[in-house]
Amino acid sequence: MTFALPAPELAPLLLGASLTVRGCTGRIVETEAYTPDDPASHSFPGPTRRNAAMFGPPGHAYVYRIYGLHWCLNVVGLPGHAVLIRALEPLSGLMAMQARRGPGKPLCKGPGMLAEALGITGADDGRPFGSADFQLELDPPEAYLTGTRIGITKAADWPLRFGLRGSRHLSRGF
Repeated sequence: MTFALPAPELAPLLLGASLTVRGCTGRIVETEAYTPDDPASHSFPGPTRRNAAMFGPPGHAYVYRIYGLHWCLNVVGLPGHAVLIRALEPLSGLMAMQARRGPGKPLCKGPGMLAEALGITGADDGRPFGSADFQLELDPPEAYLTGTRIGITKAADWPLRFGLRGSRHLSRGF
């Protein structure tokens, strides 16, 4: 599959995919799409040093900090298009995830949590998916949910949030 798609088309195709980072694997259960014409997107003002990965090759990571605290992982599509990975169902490497997150904390029910659980940092920005310790294996679902995005103020009503139907690992209900 090619990643060279508009984010609203790529986002639902990433649902069900296995994401493996540094020996930890989870199934993607929730995504959000961001496009260059979207005022909530980091690509809206055009290319900058911070968002350079969004304008780079498809199938690479765009990693940024939110609120100056949490890393967030995105998959780059067409130039200026990115899909935020919002939530994962943890599958393997649970002890490593728990060690990074802390005892008793949810592992991957939000973009900041999953980045912490997987050990994602700014060093992963621009990194291609496909190496042994950083990969995506796609398995698009037949049915998924669509809703509005979470935690933004601009274009918050755009239906660009996607979730795997029936998952108990979503960051928030639809």
